[in-house]
Amino acid sequence: MITLTAAEIADATGGRLEGDPGATVTGSVTLDSRAVGVGDLFVAVPGERVDGHDFLPAAAAAGAVAALVTRPDPALPCVVVEDPVVALGRLASVVHGRLTDGGLRTLAITGSSGKTSTKDLLGQVLAAAGPTVSPPGSYNNDIGLPLTVLSAHEDTRYLVLEMGSRGVGHIARLCRVARPQVGVVLNVGSAHLGEFGSADGIALAKGELVEALPEDGTAVLNADDPRVIGMAPRTRARVLATGRGAGADVRATDVTLDDSARPRFTLVTAGEEHPVALQVVGEHQVANALSAAGAALAAGMAPAEVAAALSAAGPRSRWRMEVTRRDDGVTIVNDAYNANPESMRAALAALAGLPAERRIAVLGGMAELGPDAAAEHERLGRDAVTAGVDVVIAVGTDAVGIAGGATAAGRRAGEESVHVPDRAAALALLTEVLRPGDVVLVKASRSYGLELLAADLLGGAGQ
Repeated sequence: MITLTAAEIADATGGRLEGDPGATVTGSVTLDSRAVGVGDLFVAVPGERVDGHDFLPAAAAAGAVAALVTRPDPALPCVVVEDPVVALGRLASVVHGRLTDGGLRTLAITGSSGKTSTKDLLGQVLAAAGPTVSPPGSYNNDIGLPLTVLSAHEDTRYLVLEMGSRGVGHIARLCRVARPQVGVVLNVGSAHLGEFGSADGIALAKGELVEALPEDGTAVLNADDPRVIGMAPRTRARVLATGRGAGADVRATDVTLDDSARPRFTLVTAGEEHPVALQVVGEHQVANALSAAGAALAAGMAPAEVAAALSAAGPRSRWRMEVTRRDDGVTIVNDAYNANPESMRAALAALAGLPAERRIAVLGGMAELGPDAAAEHERLGRDAVTAGVDVVIAVGTDAVGIAGGATAAGRRAGEESVHVPDRAAALALLTEVLRPGDVVLVKASRSYGLELLAADLLGGAGQ
């Protein structure tokens, strides 16, 4: 973060300062007292299980020089505010404004799926052109996005933000914290369909990003998704279309997969053609790479630079198509960070592209799908069989329809299509049946905790 005094933080947040106005934050901003370092600003957020205010003395002892609080503590200078999360956003907005005046370019990404993977690719591409802030993981809400902004400093040239939405107005609010010059919309799918009510409702919310762009900005829109390219009239910014169709401004041709299911393609844009060899797994990454390419081009990079940087970029965030081969010859694909019907099908297609003696899909429930949840889970079981999965293991009560769909599509119940009640039962079954040459995909919505199953499997032979 840029250097700020406690007095400047109080002014930015509208808070009341109690303590030394000259106390100067020279480090980071954190909500976790265990991560506090010397010179940090600690934000005390009351939570469901713990209250950050209880850890103010510990934060001070660890080196924090100031805190954002709702009630002060004599352990360190405190800026007292009504809501620390709101205050965090206000502070980030002020800092972002200063950095933008100094030449910072901000690029934001939204979509129903692929946000973090695309953010990771774009961050690595832009880093080839200048200092870039794009932290691993999904910092895409009212806490994570301000923390990302506040990790930038005066020499940061590019800031890459991920914007999530759980309702109309959420992305607009995030854009008020940090208004981007480049906005990327990846897709409109089924994620959070139960909250939005319809795909059109999701599109309405995602399109808030392009509405926030300045007239001299750029909206990078996926032309292969009708609802996304349909957002073009909602922005004053220039529109850069990405996709596989001939009409896209940034497109991919000659798409193939190597023996590890990593895409290769030709990047075609601005009358130029350049080869790209991605280091991430799955054909669905082509669309993510095109969106990252469009954003980097909008930021001023040349097509040849973008193609080379994409080819060098690897996976950064955990639990997203992490492919690990155990010493016993079993390969685990951990894609268990989150799931919706679209990302599930993409993961199954990636599994199909991996060489294997047997392909096993361990699938948990998909959350927040609304009234169509049962039908979507049953359809997923059928899709797994269509994708060539040899064994489908459905985990948890919400996933029972997956096994039913796989059985209906021809997999033998109890052998090739199995439903188990929980992670422990899945681990016990897999421990018994896995053999060298098997490739195991583990995927579910994050709330189901199957990333822990993948960790259990990787804690086995040779790990």
